[in-house]
Amino acid sequence: MFRNVAELIELAESKNMKISEIMINQEVEVTGKSREEIMKQMLFNLEVMEKAVEDGLKGVKSHSGLTGGDAVLLQNYIDKGNFLTGKTILDAVSKAVATNEVNAAMGTICATPTAGSAGVVPGTLFAVRDKLHPTREEMVQFLFTAGAFGFVVANNASISGAAGGCQAEVGSAAGMAAAAIVEMAGGTPRQSAEAMAITLKNMLGLVCDPVAGLVEVPCVKRNAMGAANAMVAADMALAGITSRIPCDEVIDAMYKIGQSMPSALRETAQGGLAATPTGRALEAKIFGIPLNKSE
Repeated sequence: MFRNVAELIELAESKNMKISEIMINQEVEVTGKSREEIMKQMLFNLEVMEKAVEDGLKGVKSHSGLTGGDAVLLQNYIDKGNFLTGKTILDAVSKAVATNEVNAAMGTICATPTAGSAGVVPGTLFAVRDKLHPTREEMVQFLFTAGAFGFVVANNASISGAAGGCQAEVGSAAGMAAAAIVEMAGGTPRQSAEAMAITLKNMLGLVCDPVAGLVEVPCVKRNAMGAANAMVAADMALAGITSRIPCDEVIDAMYKIGQSMPSALRETAQGGLAATPTGRALEAKIFGIPLNKSE
Protein backbone atom coordinates (compact mmCIF):
# COMPACT_ATOMS: atom_id res chain seq x y z
CA MET A 1 0.00 0.00 0.00
CA PHE A 2 1.10 3.55 -0.65
CA ARG A 3 -0.23 6.68 1.01
CA ASN A 4 1.47 9.43 -0.95
CA VAL A 5 3.43 10.02 -4.13
CA ALA A 6 6.81 9.56 -2.43
CA GLU A 7 5.81 6.06 -1.29
CA LEU A 8 4.35 5.27 -4.72
CA ILE A 9 7.59 6.20 -6.47
CA GLU A 10 9.70 4.35 -3.90
CA LEU A 11 7.65 1.19 -4.47
CA ALA A 12 7.89 1.47 -8.25
CA GLU A 13 11.64 2.05 -8.18
CA SER A 14 12.46 -0.59 -5.56
CA LYS A 15 10.40 -3.24 -7.35
CA ASN A 16 11.42 -2.01 -10.81
CA MET A 17 7.76 -1.82 -11.79
CA LYS A 18 5.58 0.67 -13.59
CA ILE A 19 3.24 2.79 -11.51
CA SER A 20 0.31 1.15 -13.28
CA GLU A 21 1.45 -2.26 -12.00
CA ILE A 22 1.74 -0.95 -8.46
CA MET A 23 -1.82 0.35 -8.68
CA ILE A 24 -3.16 -2.88 -10.18
CA ASN A 25 -1.54 -4.90 -7.40
CA GLN A 26 -3.02 -2.57 -4.78
CA GLU A 27 -6.48 -2.94 -6.29
CA VAL A 28 -6.12 -6.72 -6.18
CA GLU A 29 -5.05 -6.55 -2.54
CA VAL A 30 -7.75 -4.12 -1.43
CA THR A 31 -10.72 -5.56 -3.33
CA GLY A 32 -9.83 -9.24 -3.17
CA LYS A 33 -10.60 -9.54 -6.88
CA SER A 34 -8.33 -11.24 -9.38
CA ARG A 35 -6.06 -9.31 -11.70
CA GLU A 36 -8.26 -10.40 -14.60
CA GLU A 37 -11.35 -8.96 -12.93
CA ILE A 38 -9.59 -5.68 -12.15
CA MET A 39 -8.34 -5.34 -15.71
CA LYS A 40 -11.79 -6.19 -17.11
CA GLN A 41 -13.42 -3.46 -15.04
CA MET A 42 -10.92 -0.85 -16.18
CA LEU A 43 -11.35 -1.99 -19.78
CA PHE A 44 -15.06 -1.30 -19.38
CA ASN A 45 -14.22 2.21 -18.13
CA LEU A 46 -11.99 2.70 -21.15
CA GLU A 47 -14.81 1.68 -23.48
CA VAL A 48 -17.18 4.15 -21.81
CA MET A 49 -14.62 6.91 -22.27
CA GLU A 50 -14.05 5.96 -25.89
CA LYS A 51 -17.74 6.08 -26.73
CA ALA A 52 -18.13 9.45 -25.01
CA VAL A 53 -15.31 10.89 -27.10
CA GLU A 54 -16.81 9.45 -30.28
CA ASP A 55 -20.29 10.76 -29.47
CA GLY A 56 -18.96 14.21 -28.60
CA LEU A 57 -17.04 14.45 -31.85
CA LYS A 58 -20.26 13.80 -33.76
CA GLY A 59 -21.72 16.92 -32.16
CA VAL A 60 -23.99 17.20 -29.12
CA LYS A 61 -25.88 20.03 -27.42
CA SER A 62 -26.79 20.41 -23.76
CA HIS A 63 -30.42 20.85 -22.70
CA SER A 64 -29.64 24.31 -21.36
CA GLY A 65 -28.10 25.38 -24.65
CA LEU A 66 -24.99 26.65 -22.89
CA THR A 67 -22.59 24.14 -24.40
CA GLY A 68 -22.14 21.82 -27.35
CA GLY A 69 -20.50 21.67 -30.77
CA ASP A 70 -17.12 23.10 -29.78
CA ALA A 71 -15.32 19.75 -30.12
CA VAL A 72 -16.50 19.56 -33.72
CA LEU A 73 -15.41 23.13 -34.41
CA LEU A 74 -11.93 22.37 -33.14
CA GLN A 75 -11.63 19.17 -35.18
CA ASN A 76 -12.64 21.12 -38.28
CA TYR A 77 -10.00 23.72 -37.43
CA ILE A 78 -7.36 20.99 -37.04
CA ASP A 79 -8.31 19.52 -40.42
CA LYS A 80 -7.57 22.86 -42.12
CA GLY A 81 -3.95 22.54 -40.98
CA ASN A 82 -3.42 26.21 -40.10
CA PHE A 83 -3.27 25.76 -36.33
CA LEU A 84 -0.68 27.62 -34.28
CA THR A 85 0.25 24.98 -31.69
CA GLY A 86 0.37 21.27 -32.52
CA LYS A 87 -2.03 18.62 -33.77
CA THR A 88 -1.67 16.26 -30.81
CA ILE A 89 -2.31 18.92 -28.19
CA LEU A 90 -5.31 20.32 -30.08
CA ASP A 91 -6.66 16.82 -30.58
CA ALA A 92 -6.41 16.26 -26.81
CA VAL A 93 -8.24 19.52 -26.19
CA SER A 94 -10.97 18.62 -28.68
CA LYS A 95 -11.49 15.17 -27.20
CA ALA A 96 -11.55 16.53 -23.66
CA VAL A 97 -14.22 19.02 -24.74
CA ALA A 98 -16.13 16.25 -26.53
CA THR A 99 -16.31 14.21 -23.33
CA ASN A 100 -17.55 17.10 -21.23
CA GLU A 101 -20.07 18.12 -23.86
CA VAL A 102 -21.49 14.60 -23.66
CA ASN A 103 -21.65 14.94 -19.89
CA ALA A 104 -23.50 18.27 -20.20
CA ALA A 105 -25.90 16.64 -22.69
CA MET A 106 -26.75 13.98 -20.08
CA GLY A 107 -24.73 11.30 -21.85
CA THR A 108 -22.68 8.55 -20.21
CA ILE A 109 -19.14 9.38 -19.12
CA CYS A 110 -16.62 7.92 -16.68
CA ALA A 111 -15.81 10.23 -13.76
CA THR A 112 -12.05 10.79 -13.78
CA PRO A 113 -11.90 11.79 -11.00
CA THR A 114 -15.29 13.60 -11.19
CA ALA A 115 -17.95 14.14 -13.83
CA GLY A 116 -17.02 17.81 -14.11
CA SER A 117 -13.39 16.90 -14.85
CA ALA A 118 -14.10 13.78 -16.89
CA GLY A 119 -12.62 15.07 -20.14
CA VAL A 120 -8.94 15.53 -19.36
CA VAL A 121 -7.80 11.92 -18.91
CA PRO A 122 -9.65 10.42 -21.92
CA GLY A 123 -8.96 13.50 -24.02
CA THR A 124 -5.23 13.14 -23.60
CA LEU A 125 -5.27 9.35 -23.79
CA PHE A 126 -7.08 9.17 -27.11
CA ALA A 127 -4.93 11.96 -28.54
CA VAL A 128 -1.58 10.38 -27.64
CA ARG A 129 -2.88 7.01 -28.84
CA ASP A 130 -2.51 8.21 -32.42
CA LYS A 131 1.10 9.22 -31.73
CA LEU A 132 2.36 6.45 -29.43
CA HIS A 133 0.25 3.59 -30.85
CA PRO A 134 -0.30 1.74 -27.54
CA THR A 135 -1.91 -1.66 -27.26
CA ARG A 136 -5.33 -1.90 -25.65
CA GLU A 137 -3.69 -3.23 -22.49
CA GLU A 138 -1.32 -0.25 -22.40
CA MET A 139 -4.32 2.06 -22.65
CA VAL A 140 -5.85 0.31 -19.65
CA GLN A 141 -2.53 0.71 -17.82
CA PHE A 142 -2.67 4.44 -18.60
CA LEU A 143 -5.89 4.62 -16.60
CA PHE A 144 -4.36 2.77 -13.66
CA THR A 145 -1.41 5.18 -13.61
CA ALA A 146 -3.81 8.12 -13.62
CA GLY A 147 -5.80 6.38 -10.91
CA ALA A 148 -2.77 5.96 -8.69
CA PHE A 149 -2.20 9.70 -8.58
CA GLY A 150 -5.91 10.37 -8.21
CA PHE A 151 -5.93 7.97 -5.25
CA VAL A 152 -3.22 10.00 -3.54
CA VAL A 153 -5.00 13.30 -4.12
CA ALA A 154 -8.35 11.97 -2.94
CA ASN A 155 -6.83 10.62 0.27
CA ASN A 156 -4.55 13.54 1.08
CA ALA A 157 -6.42 16.56 -0.29
CA SER A 158 -9.66 16.65 -2.29
CA ILE A 159 -11.07 15.99 -5.74
CA SER A 160 -14.27 17.91 -5.00
CA GLY A 161 -15.01 21.33 -6.43
CA ALA A 162 -17.33 22.01 -3.49
CA ALA A 163 -14.51 21.28 -1.07
CA GLY A 164 -11.49 22.67 -2.89
CA GLY A 165 -12.47 24.57 -6.02
CA CYS A 166 -11.83 23.56 -9.63
CA GLN A 167 -8.15 23.09 -8.83
CA ALA A 168 -9.28 19.96 -6.97
CA GLU A 169 -11.25 18.69 -9.96
CA VAL A 170 -9.70 19.74 -13.27
CA GLY A 171 -6.35 20.37 -11.58
CA SER A 172 -6.24 16.85 -10.20
CA ALA A 173 -7.45 15.36 -13.48
CA ALA A 174 -4.77 17.23 -15.42
CA GLY A 175 -2.07 16.04 -13.04
CA MET A 176 -3.32 12.47 -13.29
CA ALA A 177 -3.28 12.66 -17.08
CA ALA A 178 0.21 14.16 -17.23
CA ALA A 179 1.62 11.38 -15.06
CA ALA A 180 -0.02 8.71 -17.19
CA ILE A 181 1.17 10.27 -20.44
CA VAL A 182 4.74 10.17 -19.17
CA GLU A 183 4.55 6.46 -18.37
CA MET A 184 2.98 5.63 -21.73
CA ALA A 185 5.72 7.62 -23.47
CA GLY A 186 8.42 5.57 -21.72
CA GLY A 187 9.26 7.95 -18.90
CA THR A 188 10.27 6.89 -15.41
CA PRO A 189 8.01 6.78 -12.34
CA ARG A 190 9.84 9.79 -10.96
CA GLN A 191 9.22 11.71 -14.18
CA SER A 192 5.51 10.90 -13.84
CA ALA A 193 5.57 12.48 -10.39
CA GLU A 194 7.35 15.53 -11.76
CA ALA A 195 4.70 15.87 -14.47
CA MET A 196 1.95 15.68 -11.88
CA ALA A 197 3.63 18.35 -9.75
CA ILE A 198 4.30 20.69 -12.68
CA THR A 199 0.71 20.39 -13.85
CA LEU A 200 -1.01 20.84 -10.51
CA LYS A 201 1.09 23.73 -9.29
CA ASN A 202 0.13 25.65 -12.42
CA MET A 203 -3.55 25.18 -11.65
CA LEU A 204 -3.45 26.12 -7.98
CA GLY A 205 -6.13 28.57 -6.92
CA LEU A 206 -8.53 27.70 -9.73
CA VAL A 207 -12.03 28.40 -8.42
CA CYS A 208 -15.27 26.51 -9.05
CA ASP A 209 -17.85 29.01 -10.30
CA PRO A 210 -20.37 27.22 -12.54
CA VAL A 211 -22.77 29.55 -14.32
CA ALA A 212 -26.37 28.82 -13.25
CA GLY A 213 -24.95 26.01 -11.09
CA LEU A 214 -24.59 23.76 -14.14
CA VAL A 215 -21.48 21.77 -14.99
CA GLU A 216 -21.07 23.51 -18.34
CA VAL A 217 -19.64 27.05 -18.22
CA PRO A 218 -16.72 27.35 -17.64
CA CYS A 219 -16.28 23.65 -16.86
CA VAL A 220 -16.07 22.35 -20.43
CA LYS A 221 -13.38 24.80 -21.48
CA ARG A 222 -11.48 24.28 -18.23
CA ASN A 223 -11.18 20.62 -19.18
CA ALA A 224 -9.78 21.81 -22.51
CA MET A 225 -7.09 23.84 -20.80
CA GLY A 226 -6.44 21.06 -18.28
CA ALA A 227 -5.71 18.72 -21.18
CA ALA A 228 -3.34 21.23 -22.75
CA ASN A 229 -1.62 21.77 -19.39
CA ALA A 230 -1.17 18.02 -18.95
CA MET A 231 0.36 17.58 -22.40
CA VAL A 232 2.88 20.39 -21.92
CA ALA A 233 3.80 19.26 -18.41
CA ALA A 234 4.37 15.70 -19.64
CA ASP A 235 6.75 16.98 -22.33
CA MET A 236 8.58 19.10 -19.75
CA ALA A 237 9.03 16.13 -17.42
CA LEU A 238 10.19 13.88 -20.26
CA ALA A 239 12.73 16.57 -21.17
CA GLY A 240 14.20 16.23 -17.69
CA ILE A 241 12.62 19.31 -16.13
CA THR A 242 11.71 18.90 -12.47
CA SER A 243 9.46 20.68 -10.02
CA ARG A 244 11.35 22.46 -7.27
CA ILE A 245 8.40 21.73 -4.96
CA PRO A 246 7.88 17.97 -4.44
CA CYS A 247 4.63 16.51 -5.70
CA ASP A 248 3.25 15.67 -2.24
CA GLU A 249 3.88 19.23 -1.08
CA VAL A 250 2.08 20.60 -4.14
CA ILE A 251 -0.90 18.39 -3.31
CA ASP A 252 -0.84 19.62 0.27
CA ALA A 253 -0.66 23.22 -0.91
CA MET A 254 -3.68 22.61 -3.13
CA TYR A 255 -5.62 21.26 -0.16
CA LYS A 256 -4.77 24.26 2.02
CA ILE A 257 -5.64 26.71 -0.75
CA GLY A 258 -8.98 24.99 -1.19
CA GLN A 259 -9.69 25.21 2.52
CA SER A 260 -9.05 28.96 2.45
CA MET A 261 -11.34 29.65 -0.51
CA PRO A 262 -14.60 31.42 0.34
CA SER A 263 -17.74 29.34 -0.21
CA ALA A 264 -18.77 31.66 -3.05
CA LEU A 265 -15.90 30.19 -5.09
CA ARG A 266 -16.57 26.54 -4.30
CA GLU A 267 -19.33 25.31 -6.60
CA THR A 268 -22.10 27.44 -5.09
CA ALA A 269 -22.49 29.64 -8.19
CA GLN A 270 -22.37 32.67 -5.92
CA GLY A 271 -19.09 34.15 -7.15
CA GLY A 272 -16.62 34.33 -10.00
CA LEU A 273 -18.02 33.92 -13.51
CA ALA A 274 -21.38 32.78 -12.16
CA ALA A 275 -21.86 36.19 -10.53
CA THR A 276 -21.07 38.28 -13.61
CA PRO A 277 -23.94 40.17 -15.28
CA THR A 278 -23.91 37.74 -18.20
CA GLY A 279 -23.70 34.76 -15.85
CA ARG A 280 -26.74 35.97 -13.93
CA ALA A 281 -28.64 36.73 -17.15
CA LEU A 282 -27.99 33.21 -18.42
CA GLU A 283 -29.16 31.76 -15.12
CA ALA A 284 -32.38 33.77 -15.28
CA LYS A 285 -33.02 32.71 -18.88
CA ILE A 286 -32.37 29.02 -18.22
CA PHE A 287 -34.58 28.82 -15.15
CA GLY A 288 -37.19 31.30 -16.33
CA ILE A 289 -36.90 33.67 -13.40
CA PRO A 290 -36.77 37.46 -13.28
CA LEU A 291 -33.18 38.65 -13.44
CA ASN A 292 -33.41 40.68 -10.23
CA LYS A 293 -34.36 37.55 -8.28
CA SER A 294 -31.21 35.76 -9.35
CA GLU A 295 -28.92 38.48 -8.08
